[in-house]
Amino acid sequence: MTKVITYGTFDLFHEGHYRLLQRAKALGDYLIVGVTTENYDKARGKLNVVDDLMTRIENVKKTGFADEIIIEETIGQKVSDVQKYKVDIFTVGSDWLGNFDYMADYCKVVYLERTKDVSSTMLRNRNFKIQRIGIIGTGRITGRFLMEAKSVSGINIQGAYNPHKKSTEQFAGRYEINAFETLEELYEKTEIVYVASPHETHYEYVKDALEHDKHVICEKPFVLKKEQAAELFDIAKQRNKILFEGIKTAYCPGFTKLMDVARSGLVGNIRYVDACFTKLENTESRELTDTKYGGSFLELGSYCLLPVIKLLGCEYEDISFDSIYGAGHIDLFTKASLKFPKGLATVTCGLGVKSEGRLLIAGTEGYIVAEAPWWKTTYFEVHYEDASKIEKYSERFLGDGLRYEISDMLNQINGNHKSEFKLTRTESITISGIMEAFLKKENRG
Repeated sequence: MTKVITYGTFDLFHEGHYRLLQRAKALGDYLIVGVTTENYDKARGKLNVVDDLMTRIENVKKTGFADEIIIEETIGQKVSDVQKYKVDIFTVGSDWLGNFDYMADYCKVVYLERTKDVSSTMLRNRNFKIQRIGIIGTGRITGRFLMEAKSVSGINIQGAYNPHKKSTEQFAGRYEINAFETLEELYEKTEIVYVASPHETHYEYVKDALEHDKHVICEKPFVLKKEQAAELFDIAKQRNKILFEGIKTAYCPGFTKLMDVARSGLVGNIRYVDACFTKLENTESRELTDTKYGGSFLELGSYCLLPVIKLLGCEYEDISFDSIYGAGHIDLFTKASLKFPKGLATVTCGLGVKSEGRLLIAGTEGYIVAEAPWWKTTYFEVHYEDASKIEKYSERFLGDGLRYEISDMLNQINGNHKSEFKLTRTESITISGIMEAFLKKENRG
């Protein structure tokens, strides 16, 4: 007898789950299915799980493919299970390709082809359904987005579109998703559109998607004109659609805790915010070769402006920019200084000049400091006049962080709007206005 084992959450059971179990069963004579517990899912960073454990077990049982169902409770359990049940073949979906190669020391490992198209047919009588995502753009961030989406229950990446057909086909082939030849095809098969195209194309793509009645999550910077940002949020409101700017930091648990502590009064009234984000980018990259829409401020400014706007407000009185330039008059390093009615802020971004990269929040009774990479906040300290008094805070940051923004958007689509405060319409519009001011100063607007 050939024994096969596979694992999964199997939340909101759909065709992809069914076909995985069907193919797993076909690999041998006896199929063991491991179903994860709520606590294990939480520990490994799986977000938005809807069904309870017993419901998920029952759905697996109903398929008729599982000869035995076990519970997966802890990390590392897979090896023990293979040995305990004398398993011959370990199998999972090909979207996990390479992640479980270590299991080959204990049994044969088989990666099963991913189901590209998932609908909510099996969930038509449920309150929740699978939200299908179509991606516009095939750059580096889209690959990270796709991998992070695996950690959010209730969504499926259906496919991608790029006006350059070859890029679409290569990307789709790499991640086993559909290669959409037209935007109309993408709209037909999705409920959510993720816009990750070059900065200057965001406005047209977002507007088109909204006018096709799609929810939209758009990479930062959202758009490059304040008026365009306001227009897009108005369209989303009129069509009752969720429009999300993807500044991932805004949705991460550690940053939320940092903002809560800063606004709690522990350091008194906040009077100064200093945010710095620098990284040394490849000189051949788009960011350092696009003379109109490249450069450090457009690429990194949204991250640094986020805590400034959150803590000092959207009504700044004055803003100025100073830059160090490279070839093609592209800013390698930019410092923006902002003046508010009751405070000051400095925002520093660099792609060709490296700096310390911390976030400092100064108040009338103390200060908060989060060292780089504060945009992936896991730890920060509160300091006071008494140098011996230091309060330390920490929070988990899982994966690349994109799962948090995907999760919050899905919650809002499903009617839970409790996360709207993390990045508001007004805040996104304000940041777009600052991008516009920078481009005008650079004579690029």
